[in-house]
Amino acid sequence: MAVRMGSKGEPAPSRTLVPVQELHDAPLAPLTTFRLGGPADRLITATTDAEVIAAVREADDSGTPLLLIGGGSNLVIGDKGFAGTALVVATEGFSLDGTRLELAAGEVWTDAVARVVEAGLGGIECLAGIPGSAGATPIQNVGAYGQEVASTVTEVVAYDRVARETVTLPNADCAFSYRHSRFKADPGRYVVLRVRFALEDADGMSAPVRYAETARTLGVGVGERVPLAAAREAVLKLRAGKGMVLDPEDHDTWSAGSFFTNPILTDEAFAAFRARVEARLGAGVVPPAYPAGDGYTKTSAAWLIDRAGFTKGYGTGPARISTKHTLALTNRGGATTEDLLALAREVVAGVRDAFGITLVNEPVTVGVSL
Repeated sequence: MAVRMGSKGEPAPSRTLVPVQELHDAPLAPLTTFRLGGPADRLITATTDAEVIAAVREADDSGTPLLLIGGGSNLVIGDKGFAGTALVVATEGFSLDGTRLELAAGEVWTDAVARVVEAGLGGIECLAGIPGSAGATPIQNVGAYGQEVASTVTEVVAYDRVARETVTLPNADCAFSYRHSRFKADPGRYVVLRVRFALEDADGMSAPVRYAETARTLGVGVGERVPLAAAREAVLKLRAGKGMVLDPEDHDTWSAGSFFTNPILTDEAFAAFRARVEARLGAGVVPPAYPAGDGYTKTSAAWLIDRAGFTKGYGTGPARISTKHTLALTNRGGATTEDLLALAREVVAGVRDAFGITLVNEPVTVGVSL
């Protein structure tokens, strides 16, 4: 059950805070990694939990639509923009007590991972390089290279817009699953303020390496441990090679990372999928398959996209598939959101026609849909 939480015990801010900032008819594209989207009627930047809550309450009391923005790495905003208040959560707070970590929602996630690794603690080292803010990580149950935050999150402190109070949700109440959570299932209810983690002190060694590609890069077997810094550096290298580490000079990183989630199929649906693969590509072609719980199998969205004919660099307009990874849709400069969505719809239709699977977008869409 959620329990109330007061402000006592919150870590002191790491910088001098300024009063809440407010702009009107404010561009939102620069606040997203896609660099797409029209303006917001009103843009507020909040630097404390109290400012965040006050802005949310004001919007709720007046019936004004509210858009929360963290790192902007998981947003697709329509070209017409947002008719309401956009709230940038720019809170700061990094508190490490033994193996217990607390992050303010506005903390830059990849910077926090670097600090944790430097402190010699394991559990999130393979989540290095993921763009965005700490507050977004439990919403998406962010994961990569064999780790996901559900394994280390102990509590999420959030403002409950229905109960109109600050609550603390333990891990068991967060309903974590693959790229999903209670917060994502009910996006209008909770505003994440702080996230707490339980890390591991293994004398500077990583958690057991679970992802085969990471293990190969490190030259170890799956299940082995390596120095934390080596694990982090290997993941950063792998991500950079796929255009998944932000670089303003590299248009392959003008994206939301993986645009589609990996499909999870029932045993019956997976058998039908395999039959379509054999009919289309030949009996010797075996699609990727990973256990996803009793009666379910996960397959690869990137594999589906590539085998449906959408290879790296696909497209002729300003929105194209990344030249480094088929799972990323990118803005090559000068694109509009409609350009991006047209490409996404083409990919979805092509994969569905080829394999009978409908891909689901991972980024949140604002004012638009596939």
